[in-house]
Amino acid sequence: MCLKSKKKGLSAEEKRTRMMEIFSETKDVFQLKDLEKIAPKEKGITAMSVKEVLQSLVDDGMVDCERIGTSNYYWAFPSKALHARKHKLEVLESQDPGCCFHVIIKVSYYRKFWLDAVAHACNPSTLGG
Repeated sequence: MCLKSKKKGLSAEEKRTRMMEIFSETKDVFQLKDLEKIAPKEKGITAMSVKEVLQSLVDDGMVDCERIGTSNYYWAFPSKALHARKHKLEVLESQDPGCCFHVIIKVSYYRKFWLDAVAHACNPSTLGG
């Protein structure tokens, strides 16, 4: 009898998130071969998909890549991610400040503050009733 594994593979978005965690947790610069060793052990990303995931992050501007000599080096520092989110928010707001999509972006950007405000507003003791 053959037993099938119940394990499901990670979605592309989950792989991207986990790859970004490597960069944010270490704040280091890597070569592809380093990430192909680290990602499977620490984040469960198969070594065969590391290059594809990394390239998608580079294409989206979330990870920087620079060729030095014959090697490519990859990095993503937290300050860049914050700056990119702020810039994206500013661009979206300048296009159409009333658009529902922009409200969703703002909510996700300011999620913690928004959730606190909603919790406060929905609390019966704060409604004055």
